[in-house]
Amino acid sequence: MNKLRKILFPFSILYDGVTRFRNCLYENGILKSEKFDLPVICVGNLNVGGTGKSPMIEFLIKHLTKEHKIAVLSRGYKRKTKGFLKVHLTHNAPEVGDEPLQFKKKFPKVTVAVDADRRNGIKNLKNTVDVILLDDAFQHRKVKPSYTILLTAYESLYTDDLLLPAGNLRETANEAQRAHCIVVTKCPKNLSGAERQKIQKKLKPNSQQQLYFSAIAYAEAVENASESIKLTEFVEQKFTLVTGVANPKPLVNYLKNRNLDFEHLAFPDHHNFSDRELEQLNQKALLITTEKDFVRLESSITSKLYYLPIEVEFLENEVAFVDGVKNAITEFR
Repeated sequence: MNKLRKILFPFSILYDGVTRFRNCLYENGILKSEKFDLPVICVGNLNVGGTGKSPMIEFLIKHLTKEHKIAVLSRGYKRKTKGFLKVHLTHNAPEVGDEPLQFKKKFPKVTVAVDADRRNGIKNLKNTVDVILLDDAFQHRKVKPSYTILLTAYESLYTDDLLLPAGNLRETANEAQRAHCIVVTKCPKNLSGAERQKIQKKLKPNSQQQLYFSAIAYAEAVENASESIKLTEFVEQKFTLVTGVANPKPLVNYLKNRNLDFEHLAFPDHHNFSDRELEQLNQKALLITTEKDFVRLESSITSKLYYLPIEVEFLENEVAFVDGVKNAITEFR
């Protein structure tokens, strides 16, 4: 434990007491978790950010929309609006949040909505759809999901972390028992069977929980609204990588492994770019960013701006994972 964590550790003990007391109230029925009359699939984590919730939501949309009318309900982190709001293509990121806008732009026929009060959001959606995907709602105990998917990143497993503020955990690792399945995200694609067993021993899923391993699959080309360009065309052209995500390391490593020459400007997760920062970015000839950052930047950047699409790739048992979600939906009915 480094010096700063030692200083903050007493506050983590206090935070632990508060979260344990709150969860105890829910477990004993003193505080109520509401169950709805349609399937609600929750995607969440124990760590703060960086586990790949957005790619997982997109993965679920792709696999469920052929059979179901889907809605995605998000908090709309850092949005300037309040209450329940359906996301439209005419919205901007400050109005609805970057990730909900990203979902809507990528899947324009899917209903996307934002509401910090998930119960209220579900009530506004339930008569128009038959399945709701809750984005980043593992700690939102006011709703009882039909199926809960807990994500943890390979390089920052929740069992290796500490509670806030000394670490990045929102709740203790014991709360993982609430999940129906656990997905270790952002794994190396060559993750060995021995290492998977080692991780399983660390996470200790219960007998009812399935454990899956997934990686990030990066596209071979960058895109914007009007064109797509293969990454191979940038081998001899220097560019600026702009990231406002919790953990840009996998993306940086991917681009370095492609022998690309770039400078990296890293900003905090969900960063709202200032006028001065935008002015500096517009002085760059070529910018590549993440899909989430693109929806915040595209209306303010006059330089060439592209994003690199990503998606979830299961190392094995993808069909079993999808079937688990679909079975939860079927059994609900």
